[in-house]
Order: sequence, then C-alpha cells, then structure tokens
Amino acid sequence: MNSRPSARPYCAALASLLLCVGLGVAAPSAAHAQPAAGTAPSASASSFAPASKRSSADERRRLMDTPFAFRGIPLGITLDEFRAGSTVRATPVGSVPVCETDMLAGALGMSMKTSESLTVACRWAHRAADRWQVSQAVVDGAPAQDHVLRFARVDGQSALRLYEISFVVDDATAGDLRDALADRYGPPRLATQDTAAASSTVPTYVWENAVSSITLCFLPSTRNGTLTYLLKDPDAWVKSLVRQWQASSPEAG
Repeated sequence: MNSRPSARPYCAALASLLLCVGLGVAAPSAAHAQPAAGTAPSASASSFAPASKRSSADERRRLMDTPFAFRGIPLGITLDEFRAGSTVRATPVGSVPVCETDMLAGALGMSMKTSESLTVACRWAHRAADRWQVSQAVVDGAPAQDHVLRFARVDGQSALRLYEISFVVDDATAGDLRDALADRYGPPRLATQDTAAASSTVPTYVWENAVSSITLCFLPSTRNGTLTYLLKDPDAWVKSLVRQWQASSPEAG
C-alpha cells in the first residue's frame, strides 16, 4: 500500500497562485477571510459611541461655564483684547471699532470719555468720502441697526470688560436667529411680556447659562427684533474662571 501523500492538492494550490500572479491580484489569505456567521463584531466599531457621548457631555459643561460669544467675540474679553483682535462683524469692508475714548467718538455722535471711565461703549465705523460714519453690524448674514458693545470695570478691576452686545434686526432675521440659537443652545425660555396696550404682548426668548444670557425680543409695533448678549453677573464670570483653573491644576481631585 502506497502511503505517500498525493501531489494533486499541491499542484492545484500552485496553479491557483500562478493564476493570481498572472492576473495581478492578491492571492486569498486567512487575514482577508469573511468572519463566520455568528462571530461577534469588532469592538472598534462600537468604541466611538462612548467617546462621542463623553465629548458631547464635556461640550455641554463647557458651554454652561463659558460666556456666550457673538460670532467669535466673547463676552468678558477686555477692551484691549477687543481692539487688538481682527474680528470685525460689520459692513462695509474696512470698518473698524471706534470707542468713546477715541477722538472720533464725537464725530459719530458718541459721548467722549477718558480711559479712566467706569463704562465705555464701542461701535464699528468706516470712513466715507468726507467723514466717518457708523457701520452696520452683520447679524445672521444681514445688516443690523443700532449696534453697540459696552464695556465695564468688573469688581474693581482695572481692565474694562465686555458685558453687553446689542443689535436691532428686521423681523425675518429675528425669526432665523430664533431657530439658529435654538439649534445651537437648545429650546429658549419664553418670557412673554405685556405692554401698556392690553391686547399687545412682546414675545421674548431667552437662552441662559451660568454666566451669561442671550435675549431675543420681538417688538410689537415693527416686528423688528432686539438681540442682546449680556454677561449676567460679572462676579459669576470671574468665579467660573477660578473653577476652570482649579479643575485644570495638578492638585485638582
């Protein structure tokens, strides 16, 4: 009886390998085999879900302790930081911030103040043909009216900090803003106010976190909207910075 193994399986494997080389494709291997039925899926496919949930929770906590920002201009920044930044949200192109401590303030109808003042207001402005004019802030892609950025000294600090930004926008822009803010920060608190006329109310939508608020108010007469970013409590903002510093320090926990 001949016990030598048959050469036929080896010849078949060799022929398969030569065919793959001739066609320019990779020979099949166990590493690329399909998993058998009933095999558990790879853990890497589901490992992203917990990380995503943690990231969302961290983002929500960060938003709760961080002052709101208008298009990259956060409440709480100093007047010097605002001036030094290149962020101008106004039209026409070339607009610059002008504050009540500038010589140009009087030409724009603004009050004249010294650098020692407790509060200072700023607007964006541009140079026209023969004089300086107030620019229009751009809110949600549309020109706004009567914009102002207000700075104040917080709790005896020497630096003036941004505590309020306000605008007047048309009714269409106000409606778009309400939806956009709800998408970003969640459903607002509706604080409808009654006016002097018994039949007239002022729909007011408020978004809040620990240190700041955004208020959108629809005016009944014109249906225009007033949009206000406000640092609710400057002391709370300072305390939030202390909490963040303590949480990030090596001794934390």
